[in-house]
Amino acid sequence: MKTVLSTQSPSQLETECLIVGVLDHGDKQNPQPELQTGDSAIRQVAQDLIASKEITGKVSETLLLHRPQGLKAKRVLFVGGGKAKNFATPELRKLAGTAVRFLKGKNIKSFALLAPDQASTRASRSEFAVSEAVRVMVEGAYVADFDPDYYRSDRKDQKVQEFTILLGEGTDRSPLEPAVEEGRIIAESQNFTRDLVNEPGNRMTPTILAERAKKMCEEVGLPCEIYGPDKIKELKMGAFWSVAQGSDEEPRLIVMRYEPKHAPPAPVLGLVGKGITFDSGGVSIKPAENMEKMKYDMAGGAAMIGVMRAIALLKPRVRVIAIVCAAENMPDGKAQKPGDVQTAMPLSPDRPGKTIEIVNTDAEGRLVLADGLTYAKQLGATHLIDAATLTGACVVALGHVNSGAFSNDDAAWAKFEAAIATSGEKFWRMPLGEEYAEQIKSEIGDIKNTGGRWGGASTAAEFLKVFVEDTPWIHLDIAGMAWVEDAKPYVAKGPSGVAVRSILEWVRSY
Repeated sequence: MKTVLSTQSPSQLETECLIVGVLDHGDKQNPQPELQTGDSAIRQVAQDLIASKEITGKVSETLLLHRPQGLKAKRVLFVGGGKAKNFATPELRKLAGTAVRFLKGKNIKSFALLAPDQASTRASRSEFAVSEAVRVMVEGAYVADFDPDYYRSDRKDQKVQEFTILLGEGTDRSPLEPAVEEGRIIAESQNFTRDLVNEPGNRMTPTILAERAKKMCEEVGLPCEIYGPDKIKELKMGAFWSVAQGSDEEPRLIVMRYEPKHAPPAPVLGLVGKGITFDSGGVSIKPAENMEKMKYDMAGGAAMIGVMRAIALLKPRVRVIAIVCAAENMPDGKAQKPGDVQTAMPLSPDRPGKTIEIVNTDAEGRLVLADGLTYAKQLGATHLIDAATLTGACVVALGHVNSGAFSNDDAAWAKFEAAIATSGEKFWRMPLGEEYAEQIKSEIGDIKNTGGRWGGASTAAEFLKVFVEDTPWIHLDIAGMAWVEDAKPYVAKGPSGVAVRSILEWVRSY
């Protein structure tokens, strides 16, 4: 998608479609819609529509007019941004995405979107710089342009070809070009993650995931190491191997590094992702219903690969190591069984690995993460963040609205809170504690891989905390948000690429 900045008068711009945002400045009983522009010709076009309440400003509301009088645009599309008092960058991102999804359905290949004219609208929840508005509009447009129907024989090319952002007349465009580029890189990296997650298990094995990661690293100039069973066994990654041993598909340990020349020696940020390319549940097999979605169980690993792509292109001054533990969880004759005891990777050369009683083979994500987190520390990571579609319990707790987040360090968490304020993604901090740790104590070994039904997201996090020890750490349980269950006006049904933007901003905060 070509992105252009323009300062031309909106009413004089020749375009397939002109997009105008509308905010509601009233209350629930009395909507007071107002256009996000002071252009008199556009306001004249909308006057009767507002008076008749055909335009209200409701979130993602759309109204398309053909041949609008007084405008050179072929069409004008009014898109609701919701209540003015709540309008901020996340809502602007959705507004841009709604416009793209709507126009794609009409096979319109190019359009122009007015940047919010804050001088002509009353105060909203947060004032934001023009550069920030430009960045999130680009993000919203690019993310909305993704469709998951790869393998349909009648698939139509509905990609948007050109996207113009209309700025206020007299605005200097040159300082805003980096914002366009930044938004494009972030959104394309999120879409790259979605691309990986979207592939079915027969076309995204651990080996293929590793090949895709390595190819990406070569394109953006990152060192990437790929290891197979021999290295995994040499490192004594018994928890990781226990998951992989039940599949004919070999596991892969993916290690990506970003080491800018002028970055200080510390901190070193460790990014660890769960890369289960298909999860049958193993011997503790899942119900058949919805098992096809278990191709998405590598969404945490895919997010880390997408983040590393963005990091390589945006070049923050901080050292980063990313590790993805990729495997299939299958129930063949070599698969681990409930009641087995596995030994995780040694915590350090002079300390043994923790022994893990396997209570449920479907609690496999925490096993691969345990060894991934330990290895990240051994490679020098001073701060850790992991992402995984880890527990159904987190979905029960938070639904498909928020992802769960856990942390053992308030300073690291404060940076993550600031990161999600920028990313617009929704995470909810959930509790850790000794009571949850008690639930995973084993009578035969050190710990169990499940703590029972109650508090399942927190006991899973406590399991991981055993391996991070005192290292500042954040755990993201994205099980409820990695897949968009129903299409939204601003994003297609399917893989979401959740956590890419938030982890990236967390990394940049250092």
